[in-house]
Amino acid sequence: MTGKYYEEFEVGETIEHGKRRTVSESDNQQFCDMTMNQQPLHLDAEFAADTEFGERLVNGLYTMSLAVGLTIPDTTDGTIVANLSYDNVEHPNPLFHGDTIRVQSTVTDKRETSDGERGIVTMHVEVYKVNSDEEQLVCEFDRTALSLKREHTE
Repeated sequence: MTGKYYEEFEVGETIEHGKRRTVSESDNQQFCDMTMNQQPLHLDAEFAADTEFGERLVNGLYTMSLAVGLTIPDTTDGTIVANLSYDNVEHPNPLFHGDTIRVQSTVTDKRETSDGERGIVTMHVEVYKVNSDEEQLVCEFDRTALSLKREHTE
């Protein structure tokens, strides 16, 4: 278990998640297949070539899901009760096959539950494309989690 307990989160801290991921065509195809999302912008190279992007886009929900997964070891691995919400999701720039992402989370709020036995932590998660000379924000959202308190687990 490498996640943080409620007491270990500090409002204002930014957690740079060390693990990165290069998104493959297969990743995108499998996610679209599993979710039954047959949007041609994600799957049809000929269709996508005629769009303003000129090529297929990685499914935005996959980008978000992958970002959450990359944050887990540093935030809530083994210390979470439940994810409560994902809010304010934005995809300001496209992500393409072969792009590599990195993720960072900034703790924006935390408060104890009414019984004082757990805590609610909100993090602003930012996902950046990093395989060019300049990083580009491709997804951002707020993640709120119900977290264990160390004093109530021992």
